[in-house]
Amino acid sequence: MSAFSDIDPGELKGRKLGRVLTKMGKITREQVHEAIAARTVDPTKGRKKLGEVLIDMGLITAEDLAAALAGQRGFRFVPLSGKIIPPETLRALTPEAATVMRVVPLEIDPAAKTITVAIGSAGNFQAIDNLRMNMFPGYSITVVISPAADIDALIKKEYTRKSETAELFSEVDRSEAVKNLQGRGDSVDVASLVDAGSDNAVVQLVTNMLVQAIANGASDIHLEPFEDEFKMRYRIDGMLYEMKNPPKEIAMAIVSRVKILAKLDIAERRLPQDGRISYQLSADRDPIDLRVAVLPTMYGESVVLRVLDRSAVQLELDRIGLREDEVEKMRYIINKPNGIVLVTGPTGSGKTTTLYAALRELNQIDTKILTAEDPVEYDIHGMVQCQVNLDQELTFAKLLRSFLRQDPDIILVGEVRDLETAQISIQASLTGHLVFATLHTNDAPSSILRLLDLGVESFLLTATIEAIVAQRLVRRICTQCKEEFTPSHEQLLELSMQPADVAGRQFFRGRGCDRCTKTGYKGRMALFEIMLMDDDLREMVMRQASTAVLQVEARKRGMRTLRESGLLALYEGQTTIDEVVRETILTGD
Repeated sequence: MSAFSDIDPGELKGRKLGRVLTKMGKITREQVHEAIAARTVDPTKGRKKLGEVLIDMGLITAEDLAAALAGQRGFRFVPLSGKIIPPETLRALTPEAATVMRVVPLEIDPAAKTITVAIGSAGNFQAIDNLRMNMFPGYSITVVISPAADIDALIKKEYTRKSETAELFSEVDRSEAVKNLQGRGDSVDVASLVDAGSDNAVVQLVTNMLVQAIANGASDIHLEPFEDEFKMRYRIDGMLYEMKNPPKEIAMAIVSRVKILAKLDIAERRLPQDGRISYQLSADRDPIDLRVAVLPTMYGESVVLRVLDRSAVQLELDRIGLREDEVEKMRYIINKPNGIVLVTGPTGSGKTTTLYAALRELNQIDTKILTAEDPVEYDIHGMVQCQVNLDQELTFAKLLRSFLRQDPDIILVGEVRDLETAQISIQASLTGHLVFATLHTNDAPSSILRLLDLGVESFLLTATIEAIVAQRLVRRICTQCKEEFTPSHEQLLELSMQPADVAGRQFFRGRGCDRCTKTGYKGRMALFEIMLMDDDLREMVMRQASTAVLQVEARKRGMRTLRESGLLALYEGQTTIDEVVRETILTGD
C-alpha cells in the first residue's frame, strides 16, 4: 500500500488538491504556489489543471495524483500491482460479480463480517450497493480506490469465467430467436418479435434487470438506444447511474420482452406507447407496479420504466416531509368545502405523493372522490380513478365534464395543461366542489401568472384559488456517516451568505459509508412553499401584480419560500448546501 493508506481519508475529503498532496507529504506549500504560478492557458483546452502541472514539473507521479484525487472523495488509495491476494479471499467474490462490477476483494474476515474491496472509480456506487445488499448482507464493507488498469489486469488474471450478467448477455446473443432479428431493420415480423421476447435467455435477463433495480431502490429504469450502444441506467434518489450495458445487438429482444410484459403492441415501433407491469418481487410483499413508456428514436425504441413501489411511499400527510406548522396549514386547506388547491413543481418533485396523501386523509365513506390522471400511479381503495387516454381523445377536459355529472365531493385533476381544463376546474369549484390540481411552475406565486398566460380571467382566479403549494425533493444526508464540517467561503457564497450570517450554525455532510455506497446521501425529503390566498392577495391578483410583488406579500403573511425551507433543513442537518443550491433559488426580501 502507498503511504497514503496510513492517512485517514476523512482528513482529506473535500480539500483542495494542493492541500491533499501537502498532507500526503508529496509536495510542499511552496511547490504548490510555484505550480499555480506556472499554470498556462492552452488556447483549445483552457487553463491547465494543477495536477497536470505538478506532473510536468516532476514533483509528483501519476499515481500520486490518483491517490490525491481518491483522497478528495474520502477513499484510501491502494495500488494492486504486484500485490498478492490469498485465493480464499478472491473466492469470496464470484467471477461473475468481479467481472461485471469491476471489483476485487482484498481482505475478508467472515468471523467479524468485514470485507475490503477495491474499485477503479469513486463513481461506481452501484457495485458496492449490490455487494452490500445481495452478496454480503450484514457485512461491513470497506472500499478503497485502485488504478482501473490494476483492477482489470487482476480480474483478467484471477477470474477466467464470465459474469452472470455477461453470460446472460452472451446467451441472449447466441439465441436463434434473437439472431433472427439482427440486420432486418423494419422488416421484422410480429412472430419473430414474439419469439425473441419469449426466449428463455431474454426472460431471465429482463427479470434480473427488474430485480436489481427494485433491490437498489431505483425509481426509474432507462433503456436507451444510441448509434453504437444500448445503455441501461437506474435513477436512485433522483440521480442517474449507468449500469452494465447490454450489447446493441440484443436491444430489440429486450424491448420486445418489456412490451410483452406491459401488454403493448409488439409490432408498433413507430409510435409512442404506454403500459403497466405488475411485478411480484416476493410472496410476502405487495406487487410492484412498473409504468412503461416506449418512445421511438433514430436508433430504436427508448424505454423508461417508472417503479411504483407502494411499500416505499408514505401516503400520510404527517409522513411526507411537512413540518408541524405546514401539516396544520395543509389540513386547514384540504378541509375547505370548495375551491381550488394547486400543487406545483417540476416532474419528479413528489407532487403526486402529496396529493395522494391529502386525498387519502379525506377518503371517507361519506365523501366521493374522482380523479383524472395521466397515468394513474397508485390504485387507492375508495377513490374512483380515471385515466386520460389521448388515443381515444379522452382528455382531462372531457373527463372533468363527465365528473360533474357523477355527483363528486372532491375532484383531482392530474395536470392543468390548457385553458379548457383550467376553465372546467374553475367551474367545478364554483359549483361547490373541492378541486385539487397540479401545475408546472417554479414556485407558488408564479402559478398565478401561468394561469393568466393560459387565458384564465383574473376575477375567476380570485374567486376560486384557495392555496398554492410548491415543492422540491432534496437528498438526505446518510445518518450512518453524518459528520459536522465548516463550509468554505465559496460554499457560503453559493447561498449568498457570509461567515457572519451563519455564526453559531452547524453544518453537516455525509462522509460516505457502506450504507450509502460512499455518496453521503440516503433517501430524499421534500421542501415545501405554501401560499394561502387572502383578500389582500386576491386584490393584488385582480390588479395583475407581478410575481415578485405577490411573493413579497405572501412572505409577509407567513409563507416560507423553498429556499427558506431548504435552509431550515440545512441547519437541522438533514441535507447539504449542494442540494439546497441545486433545487432552490434565492428570493428577494
